[in-house]
Amino acid sequence: MKRLEVSKSSFTTSAGRPLLLAAGLSGALALGAQAQTQPGKGKARGTIQDAEIEIVKDRVNTLPEATRNFEKIRLAPPPKPERKVTYSYPDFQLPATRLNPSVQVLTVAQEELAPLTGNYLKLGFGNYGTVYGRAHLHSVRNDSYSYGLDLRHQSSANGPVDGKNSGVSQTSVTANGEIYRGTTALGATLDLARDRYNFYGYNNQFVTVPSDDDIKQTFTRFGARVYARNRAPDAQLQYEVGVGFRHFGDHYGVSENNFLLNAKAGYALSETSRIVLDAQGSFISDKEQLNTIGQPGDVTRTRNFVQATPAVEITGKTGLSVTLGATLGYSTDVLYGVSKGAAYPALRVGYAVVPEKFQLYGGLGGALQRVTRYDLSQENPWLAPGQTLADTHAGYTVYAGFTSTPVSGLELAARATAGRSRNLYFYRNSPNDGSKFDLVYDSTTINVVNVHAEALYSATEKVRVGAKADYNHYGMKTLAQPFGRPTFLGTLYGTYNVFDKLLLGANFYYYSRNYGASYAANGTLPTPVPVPPYLLVETPVQTDAVIDLSLRADYRITPKFSIFVLANNLANRRYQPYLNYPVKGINAIAGLTYSF
Repeated sequence: MKRLEVSKSSFTTSAGRPLLLAAGLSGALALGAQAQTQPGKGKARGTIQDAEIEIVKDRVNTLPEATRNFEKIRLAPPPKPERKVTYSYPDFQLPATRLNPSVQVLTVAQEELAPLTGNYLKLGFGNYGTVYGRAHLHSVRNDSYSYGLDLRHQSSANGPVDGKNSGVSQTSVTANGEIYRGTTALGATLDLARDRYNFYGYNNQFVTVPSDDDIKQTFTRFGARVYARNRAPDAQLQYEVGVGFRHFGDHYGVSENNFLLNAKAGYALSETSRIVLDAQGSFISDKEQLNTIGQPGDVTRTRNFVQATPAVEITGKTGLSVTLGATLGYSTDVLYGVSKGAAYPALRVGYAVVPEKFQLYGGLGGALQRVTRYDLSQENPWLAPGQTLADTHAGYTVYAGFTSTPVSGLELAARATAGRSRNLYFYRNSPNDGSKFDLVYDSTTINVVNVHAEALYSATEKVRVGAKADYNHYGMKTLAQPFGRPTFLGTLYGTYNVFDKLLLGANFYYYSRNYGASYAANGTLPTPVPVPPYLLVETPVQTDAVIDLSLRADYRITPKFSIFVLANNLANRRYQPYLNYPVKGINAIAGLTYSF
């Protein structure tokens, strides 16, 4: 067997004679294979020839340059959900009674839906012969339907003036339900209420104390509504349309039938713009008994109201949002010569200085505001029968404000509004009967300014503290004072969950002095002898400021049973939300709650 010998001396680095090692080896192997396969030669024999193998050490193999992408793959972050908070600044309504067993928490932002965990029954008793009851019956949320029934009753056999002459009773039933079919929800609501009050603000008007039947007032309310709405938040078209009916009647034969229409819609043109529409209609048939001697019968009146606000909303990527639209309204009420039609701009500009932390907004607007007996009877139950109602023309209005969430758990909001108003109503004591109130209006346009502020702090689910304040200015011209409307309104509230079984709550109210009116003939003191109203001299009278502290405690004995205690007007101040109507002193309710 021969060897393949490679001489070390033959290795060279000369570039003039390139010979690859691989080529030499492959040639030798090929020759050997050819010799072995020759036929008829017997044992295959092969010869390895002497050869020089040259290894070139400085050879460099080069490859073409490849294209590489050093940029990291970036995934677009998920879009942030729109956090649209609606702020409502309704006109303040003084409560008719101070005893309210529920602790009202006025939140700045819309809270998430609380889970519907079941039903409960409440029953409580208190001083002044007070009885309180409530039944809360609701379904657990599901994808097919929901329903609910809420019954409330609260009554006091006695009150702050002459025992049962100042008693009060309030009973209401509310039912609602919805069925879900795909992206559409069909719903209906039903409201029934009956309230009993007495005109106990007679002061020294009567020679002898009247009976409670002589000063009786009752209200009956009925309301029904059916509606359809879109329940798909990502749908291009969002809508809600409804049809309703409301009935109101009182002890003096006054009635009001109100047929209602409403529609809200929003259509997305793109990711940053959409068209919106908000429209309402109200068609009232009003009736009252005519008690004039020689003119028996009823007086009827028709009051029609229609209003719509179409607009375009544009949202920029830089945090700027703009709303461009107009409010068009029509009302048949022409008190003090106001026009039936109205047209106002609906302009709003918002800017997110710090997204989700600090937003500024401002705008120009105006609208008609519907006024009904149904609503007024809940605001002031001591109205005299036979009042002339008129829709308010809230004319050109400029507003500006901000919303902020500077730190976790803290929410702030403030707004300033200035406008001109026509037919804004006020409550003034009637010259015919000081225990009743008339709706009065300034006969000219008045300037109205409102400054509103709110703050809410929540620490987990243990502590919640909030404050709300309103300052109002009414530039009266023909009326002596803004009767029945205080200048400043403030509320402090809080709840504290000591542990899972004990919940404490507190409310503190402060309302500035209010104005009523007293009357005297030729400057003398009021007298029980009837005097024609045109011979009486009106004198504005201030009431004391409202200062009210309420405390509440709920203690859970078992998962199904708990007890509650509520104490109101702990300062024991006989303040008057309306002139001649003092409230109860310290009053309390204690009761039991059963959950199931």
